[in-house]
Amino acid sequence: MKLISVNTGLPREVMWHGRNVTTAIYKEPVHSRVALRRLNLDGDRQADLTVHGGEYKAVYCYPVVHYEYWKRELPGRELPLGIFGENFTLDGLLEESVHLGDQFSVGSAEVVVTQPRLPCYKLGIRFEADDMVKRFFVSSRTGFYLAVTREGEVGAGDEIVVISREPTGVPVSEITRLYAAKRYGDADVAWVRRALRVAALPESWKEYFRQRLEKIPT
Repeated sequence: MKLISVNTGLPREVMWHGRNVTTAIYKEPVHSRVALRRLNLDGDRQADLTVHGGEYKAVYCYPVVHYEYWKRELPGRELPLGIFGENFTLDGLLEESVHLGDQFSVGSAEVVVTQPRLPCYKLGIRFEADDMVKRFFVSSRTGFYLAVTREGEVGAGDEIVVISREPTGVPVSEITRLYAAKRYGDADVAWVRRALRVAALPESWKEYFRQRLEKIPT
């Protein structure tokens, strides 16, 4: 498992559908080692802190293998690393195999998996296509977020090493599926209850799932 690229970007104003929008989704690879701090990488910021960034979204990760899928889906489109807004472009970690609460070391830093990405309209701005948000979500290739448990330095080429695996074993992909599911069966309820026991899952997600469980007829 390896860190292929570290990508950062600062907020900028762009014109979208006739109005100015401030966004930091334009990330570009950094060709040196970067300090990874509790809330973000040095040189990286988020424009709207109500939905991006913060303790549980310090780093957004995207598997490099997904680029091949999007090359097929978006023929002729240039896809430089970082185009999906990710801070880390990764090799060897996928939504199906990474679990909420899994802990890793990368460079001299340590991180923990917290949640999937739910794309917002700014992904559409980056691709200049409103339908990109829906296409991204339904593809199930969403990537995931990390919280920083020990600050350090990271850089392209760093190995990603497992520190510990979360005992409940709820994959990121399962959380994404459960978020969008119209109704829950018994197996889904069991998955949700397991997720609620994961300390790394943010309270906002837990509250969402608690509300879903409360609506299930008894």
